[in-house]
Amino acid sequence: MGIFHFLIVVQAIVAASLVGVILMQRSEGGGLGMGGSPSGLMSARGAADFLTRTTTILATLFIILSISLAFVAAQKGGTGEIDSSLERTEVPAAPTAPVTTAPAASAAPASEVPLDK
Repeated sequence: MGIFHFLIVVQAIVAASLVGVILMQRSEGGGLGMGGSPSGLMSARGAADFLTRTTTILATLFIILSISLAFVAAQKGGTGEIDSSLERTEVPAAPTAPVTTAPAASAAPASEVPLDK
């Protein structure tokens, strides 16, 4: 597994953590996890400071990883060619002779067929 794939996995973990920490913060409407009760291991003020600090660290890591991924992708370089491995190729149809139907030997010509009206 190359450095690019490793950075992608770390980026995904940081992004998921960042979303989780942001959703835990208290908002004007009460938030998802920090609903107004000051009891617990941390006070409401301490939890808010901790979550704000964690958000800042995770956001900084996210930006640094994004820049690193762009740098690694640029250094890796590409040929600039379009990958045509999944391109559909049309198979030319085999030429066929025109289909003609010959009248059967016992059938009367179309001009002699009686029409029932």
